[in-house]
Amino acid sequence: MKTLVHVEKKGPLARVRMDDAGRHNTLTVEMMTELKARLEAIAAARETVVVILEGRENVFSAGHHLGEIQERDLHGVHALFELGYALKRVIREMPQVVLAKVRGLTVAAGLELVAASDLAVAAETARFGTTGIRWGLFCSTPGVFLSRNVPRKKAAEMLFTGRLYSAEEAKAMGLVNEVAPDERLDAVAEALALQVAAHSLDVVELGKRLFYRQYPLDEWTALAYATEVIVRNSKHPDAVAGIQAFLDKRTPAWQDGIERPAPAPK
Repeated sequence: MKTLVHVEKKGPLARVRMDDAGRHNTLTVEMMTELKARLEAIAAARETVVVILEGRENVFSAGHHLGEIQERDLHGVHALFELGYALKRVIREMPQVVLAKVRGLTVAAGLELVAASDLAVAAETARFGTTGIRWGLFCSTPGVFLSRNVPRKKAAEMLFTGRLYSAEEAKAMGLVNEVAPDERLDAVAEALALQVAAHSLDVVELGKRLFYRQYPLDEWTALAYATEVIVRNSKHPDAVAGIQAFLDKRTPAWQDGIERPAPAPK
């Protein structure tokens, strides 16, 4: 069986590349199953701090495979989307920060992967869209994460027009963090990933969980929850060591056992 998802570890970073050229990286059941398994393995190993999720040179992902949807009955389609749901839960709940690195086209459920990721960087030539409405299948599930990334009216515009948007438009609306010239995309994505990977995996995990759990709460409920989290965080071994390093004016050493590049001289 052909491998659809390739994983490469580089220090504190894991590069996860979707590679199904013949089907434009569509999120087939086979692709989603393999991608979910690869991410779960990375999460369990706890050997990296950031996952860089990427596609091919000309396409990140063209979304769900419409042929698979067409050939299944309602129960089969439900199972397909339940698998998609489980994949997004893995992205959201794994301890590592997931950074989507986008080249070429990403539409529908492919865009959903970008929106579900914690961070995103795109090449200047990348294009984004929720194009399902063009084919009579409204991008209902992509709309959930999209509407939590971008302003409401912009999300509605994308969902109801089905048109494609440039990388700069995606950045302006908050869907991606940075846009880079195509030839510099790898360097820009890695630089951002290493900024995150410099920190303790345990604290990154704690912070990621806090960030998403507090988001839908009203501000005072969120503040009460965050207060409890930061109090417990203050006595985590990495916080104790990190605060002492700050007081001693030195670089902290984390206890997660992950190798990191030496910090650049100041």
